Formats: sequence, structure tokens, C-alpha cells
Amino acid sequence: MKSSGLYVKLILALLFFSSVISAQQNPLIYVITVDGSINPSTSDFIHKSIEEAKNKNAECLVIRLNTPGGLLKSTRYIVSDLLTSPVPIVVYVSPGGSQSASAGVFITLASHIAVMAPGTNIGASHPVSGDGSKMDSTMSEKVTNDAAAFIRSISEKRKRNVKWSEDAVRNSVSITETEALKDSVIDLIANDMNDLLAKIDGREVETSIGKKILNTKNHTIVNFEESWFQKILGIISDPNIAYILMMIGMWGIILEFYHPGAILPGVTGAICILLGLYGLHTLPINYAGAGLILLAIILFIAEIKVTSYGMLTVAGVIAMFFGSMMLIDTGSSPLEAAVDISMSVIITTVVIMAGLFALLAWLVIRTYRRKAMTGESGMIGEIGEVFIDIVNGTGTVKILGEIWKANSSENITKGAKVKVLDVKDLTIIVQRV
Repeated sequence: MKSSGLYVKLILALLFFSSVISAQQNPLIYVITVDGSINPSTSDFIHKSIEEAKNKNAECLVIRLNTPGGLLKSTRYIVSDLLTSPVPIVVYVSPGGSQSASAGVFITLASHIAVMAPGTNIGASHPVSGDGSKMDSTMSEKVTNDAAAFIRSISEKRKRNVKWSEDAVRNSVSITETEALKDSVIDLIANDMNDLLAKIDGREVETSIGKKILNTKNHTIVNFEESWFQKILGIISDPNIAYILMMIGMWGIILEFYHPGAILPGVTGAICILLGLYGLHTLPINYAGAGLILLAIILFIAEIKVTSYGMLTVAGVIAMFFGSMMLIDTGSSPLEAAVDISMSVIITTVVIMAGLFALLAWLVIRTYRRKAMTGESGMIGEIGEVFIDIVNGTGTVKILGEIWKANSSENITKGAKVKVLDVKDLTIIVQRV
């Protein structure tokens, strides 16, 4: 009986270690999700994902993609990471209804295996300006040729349809997943993640370290997500958020300037400006637009110091509006139309900023015009009573509950009412009321 019990324990132990070893041998499939515009935060996230997949010896990295486009600079970094990755990269445009537009086309074509879900589309990378209209012919030709050469090099590297890829840039063509598969733009159509992994099993890809045959059977999926810090940077990189942060920061600094020692407005303003500068640094800034916004701030401050009857405020509002319109240089690349500042955000921010500056100017002007209530200046105009007769120009007056030495050009008897005209060396100059 004892020996049979020992055998049972041994068998159970063997089964346990066998299951552990089997689990360790299951291929790791890293999966990340990119849903939104392509920006520096996206580029950093994909780079770290590739590094993590490499360190964990993952079988492949699957990028679930849904993007309207983004920054060309960030796209180039991502494409470079994909083309030099030692880990096979699978770009999966999903779920249904998703798109791989503009910058997404470059990223999809740069993958080792390009896959789309049913009901998705890819394409449309023609240069446009910030408001969606076409740029002037010279600039359009310049940026289009650059983007076309970039996408041709990617397509040739991955042996995809070079002609269609160039048409996506030059003619803004866009196609469905079935058309993309037929035209050799993508490699597969997959209904879901399990279908994708089943279809790429045994497929050979060429990585930066050589050929590799994918083994995606009995896989273990690892969902790799952005850190909280990367998520914050992604939010700040939104041009609307960066723009609002800069406006809040400027307002906070100005409040601190007019109310020294308040501390909170100054600290908050400094933090907002630093965060806004980071966001704007990652975006294609038009320096003429930034200069107009700076001019607007100067005009608003000058309105408080100079009597212009509102003309400086009006000029400041106009400068801020046009500066905000020009701030993001969306015409510098065919991939940057997706990062323009919303017109509704611009109008709302300009109206609020103008209103706040107008309110501040009114408060300051009202303070300047208000009669002084304390100190020697506060004495002028007050009514008092002669305490000791003013004879030969000298006497004392009781005013505001205090006894003051007083001078006057006339003799005034005790008890008479007098008005303070001036204060000189702790002596008040009065006249009879």
C-alpha cells in the first residue's frame, strides 16, 4: 500500500513538472494596441515593445492598429524600428471599422506580415494643409515626392505592391481589406487574433538577424500596455491639449506677476508651460504663429499700462487668433494633417483669454482710480474738527480719531470743520469747510 501511494505521488510530481516545462516552452506572442494618431509617445511605446519582446525571446509582436495618421517624424522612427527589428512584427488593422490611413499605411507596409480584419480600409496619404485643402503646387510637389520615395523604399524592402503604395501618396487612393489582399498590399485577412495566429503559423519571415519560421501554435499571449507616464505624454502630445496648457500657463504667470507672493498661480503656470512646451516640441511648430501669440500677450499686458481705449486688447485678440491658426505647421508633411488644432478649441480659448485679460485690465484701472483709503494719501479730502485754535497758520485738528498738527492760511477757531488738502511731513494742510 505504501509503495503504491509513493508511485501516485511520483506520477503527480512528474505531471506537474511536465506542465510547467510545457508552459515555459509555449511561444510568447506579444500584443500591443495603437489606437489614435501617431506621435512621439506612440513611437516610444512601439520601440519599447520591440525591446521587451526581444528580451523575452517572443515569437513575434502583433501591433493592433487603428489610426487616421500622424507625424512624419514619428512615423520614420517607427518604420526604422520595424525594418531593423530582430523580432517578427505583425501589423493587424483591427477591429472591423478600423483604418490604417496616412502614417498608418507606412507602418503597415513596413511590417514583416501585414494583416487586416474584415471591414477595414487602408490608404489616403495625399498632402493636405491644416484645414484639409490642398497646398500650393510647389510645396505639394516637394512633400509628395519625399513621401512617395519613402513609401517606395518600404514597399521594395518588404516586396509589396510598389505602384499602389505610391498611388496612396500621390493620388490618395484607399482600398478595402479584400482589395488590399488582391493587390498584394497585405499578406492576410484574419477575423480575430486566434485566426491570425493560426494563419501565420509556419510562415517564414526575414528579420534583421536572419530568417525565422514562426511557431504560433499553443501560444501564450502577453498584452503589453503603455505605462502611465507614456499615456500622459500621449495626452500632452495632442496639439489641442498642448495649446490649452500653454494658454493656462501664460495666464498663471501673468496673475503671479500682478499679485506677487500668490505662489499658486505662478507654480501652476510654470508647470503648464513646461508641459505645453514638451507637447509643442513634439509637433511641427510654425514660429510665425508662436510669435503672434507672444505679441498678443504683450499687447494684453500693455493695455493695462497704456491708455488705448481698448485698441491694444482688440489687436491682441486678432494676433492671438491668427497665431493660434498658424501655430501647427500642418503643411510641412503629408502625414501631419491629423494633428491640427481644432477650430472650436481655438475660438473658445481666444474668447476666454480675451475676456480674462479684459477683466484684469478693468480691475487694475478701477484700482488706480479708486481713492486711497490708508496712509497719508488716504487723509486727503477727509473732514475733521479743529482741536486747538489755528492761529498764525498753526494749530491742531482731530481727524479720523487722531490728533494731527495742522497748518492753514487763515485763523480757524476750535470746533470748526476743516477739509484736508495735503499732508507734508506729518502735518496736514487744511482749509475751512
